[in-house]
Amino acid sequence: MTEQPTDPTAPDVTTEAVNDDPQAAQPGAAADEQETPTEGTAADEVADAGVGQAAPETDLAAERLADLQRLQAEYVNYKRRVDRDRVEVKQSAVVEVLTGLLPVLDEIHLAREHGDVVDGPFKAITDKLEAALGKYGLVPFGAVGEPFDPTQHEALMHAEWNPDDENLPSDATTTTVVTVLQPGFKAGDRVLRAARVAVADPT
Repeated sequence: MTEQPTDPTAPDVTTEAVNDDPQAAQPGAAADEQETPTEGTAADEVADAGVGQAAPETDLAAERLADLQRLQAEYVNYKRRVDRDRVEVKQSAVVEVLTGLLPVLDEIHLAREHGDVVDGPFKAITDKLEAALGKYGLVPFGAVGEPFDPTQHEALMHAEWNPDDENLPSDATTTTVVTVLQPGFKAGDRVLRAARVAVADPT
């Protein structure tokens, strides 16, 4: 076997030196380690870019949410107002009809005072009419012996106190109703007409 000539100027390389130096055994390792990019650099750049783009969208979503909440509040207030107005309109219509029928009820009251509403068809008609009006909250009030109340009674006469009148309370100490000229009427808590009465002061 022919021996290769040796170059006297070449450095001496021994097997031990190569085995002792890992980088020498892997000549590309150092280069690869230097070329490896810093971890997270590209991801951070993408994240930073995303943050800048998401902020306007977040502000727009918050603005739209505020608009929606304002519209919902306006709708709730509108519905409440409409419901309240509907009830008031209905009550006003009922009160107007009942007020228009008060003269008829006054005639029935006078007929009853004169003994004309005792029996027969007329009594049946008056009973049905008063029952029908009662379903709409119409209630008559005013009776002999009640203490005079200016919010409930309209005093048209001032009479003498009659201690023998069994309808008058014996222990009355204030002005008292002694005669009901026209009964008063209420629709619920609303006074349609005060009772027109004659009053007297106990002696």
